[in-house]
Amino acid sequence: MTNDSVLIVGSIALDLIETPYERKENVIGGSTTYALIAASKSAPVSVVGVVGDDFPKKGMDLYKKYAHNLNDLKIVSGKTFRWGGRYRENWDDRDTIYTELGVFESFNPILSPSNQNRSHIFLANIHPDLQQLVIDQNKNPDALIVVDTMNLWINTALDGLKNVLSNSHILLINESEAAMLTGQNTITSCVRALQDKGPQIIVIKKGSKGAILFSEKDQITIDAYPIEQVVDPTGAGDTFGGGFISCLANGETMDEALINASVLASLCVEGFGTGAVLGANKKEITLRKNYLRDRIR
Repeated sequence: MTNDSVLIVGSIALDLIETPYERKENVIGGSTTYALIAASKSAPVSVVGVVGDDFPKKGMDLYKKYAHNLNDLKIVSGKTFRWGGRYRENWDDRDTIYTELGVFESFNPILSPSNQNRSHIFLANIHPDLQQLVIDQNKNPDALIVVDTMNLWINTALDGLKNVLSNSHILLINESEAAMLTGQNTITSCVRALQDKGPQIIVIKKGSKGAILFSEKDQITIDAYPIEQVVDPTGAGDTFGGGFISCLANGETMDEALINASVLASLCVEGFGTGAVLGANKKEITLRKNYLRDRIR
């Protein structure tokens, strides 16, 4: 097992998702799940996480199929983290129906020796203190650390988030979160303020308007692949993150990482839960990549 692989830490959940058109329960979700499926298309993936003894067999089968290393996926007595969300007609507004942490409430990520030496670490969207625990156990000084976050942690765990950022290389964040975190009102000033906090590469996610990557050397702008109909936007950001870091782990350029991330995120929103990303064939992925390659600048 090569150490040139991706380690993902995040949440593993059973979701209730309600859209204007459909409602489904016990959808296998969580940030780790979406990121794993996306990342596994380009690189071997290890995960660190926890589920309860109620986690369904279809969920375990999914993890066994897409992860190369499950040494640090713990199954403990109790209930798996559960989240319920309801989307409004415009897709931009989402109401949280409930959050039941279950066994995730006492989750303490402990890395086995092999996972302490991964080349790429994706700190998916969870509490910054948990992200920091993984950073603290990393023994590879050359590991590339990519972090994702959200408005909840900016509002409730700012000090912990700043600590994580000071130890990270790449930050994935959307426009409104970047403004909230920095207090700045333009993308350029937000990026400068974020780079001052630690990560030198900032990816601003703009949803249906694409994404912009800022580094010391250059700026890369990518369009979003045009979607005919959004079915379920849950997990699109996590899918983006998994698609992005796995390309870097595979030795590809930042351009290609952005393209891959955008394509997989575009697929994600076209199906319920992880369905569309799981079902995506290479031909469709290649078609969308070629479309975006012509629109990167």
